[in-house]
Amino acid sequence: MSNILTVLIFFPLVAAIFGFFVNQKSIRVYGITVATAEFLLSLWLWFAYDASNGGMQFVEKLGLIPEFGISYYLGVDGISLFIVIMSTLMTLIGIIALSVKENIKNMIITLLFLEVAMVGVFVSLDVILFYLFWEFSLVPMLYIIGAWGGPRRLYASVKFFIYTFAGSLVMLVGILYMAYLFYSTTGNWSFSLTDWYAFILPFDVQKYLFWAFFLGFAIKVPMFPFHTWLPYAHGQAPTVGSVILAAVLLKMGTYGFVRFSLPLFPDASV
Repeated sequence: MSNILTVLIFFPLVAAIFGFFVNQKSIRVYGITVATAEFLLSLWLWFAYDASNGGMQFVEKLGLIPEFGISYYLGVDGISLFIVIMSTLMTLIGIIALSVKENIKNMIITLLFLEVAMVGVFVSLDVILFYLFWEFSLVPMLYIIGAWGGPRRLYASVKFFIYTFAGSLVMLVGILYMAYLFYSTTGNWSFSLTDWYAFILPFDVQKYLFWAFFLGFAIKVPMFPFHTWLPYAHGQAPTVGSVILAAVLLKMGTYGFVRFSLPLFPDASV
């Protein structure tokens, strides 16, 4: 299956849209069925993955805005493969164990949208595509906390949004500056992560870009002193939101350090 990563991203997206037309009484069975199929698709990746090959596999690439080097570029390695499977598994477990009584249909649809964002983050090799999925993941979780959270859910969701969105904006500045440096050196625009890996930056530049990316990832982990949003988000989120937040969303920050900070800014990371 040559387009398996595209299927993994868009299958829950299409299913979430069709979910609006599913009967309220059937939505749980529908959600479990979709999440099970998505999990099985991710397991297929595990068995088809060639562990002897250390590079990216199941690669898909299609130019979206060629003049700016933006492309639909997907791939997985051993690191992202494991987290993709964990994301689909936790979504399935969350829907099966769902204890929410009110608006369960909206909750299941929101969880499917969140799954789209999580899988997209971990398989994107174009930095703009990665950033879009990174930001998109904020919306479903914000809705889950705000709609089904505890008594202080409004405060928790606003604090969660302000912290994570602020970090993402700083990271976006770093992304755009990195792309400009690549263009000014090579004469071509590119947001391909593999192109950026081959682009060696002097230490003086690395240290500034490192901190730009660091802030976005450190808030998501979260690391001290950027962690104060987490107790409120965990405490006020419904159980399923807290589980996915702890099991997957917080890991996005750690994944960012491994996928971006260490290989792109090795001297500054030390």
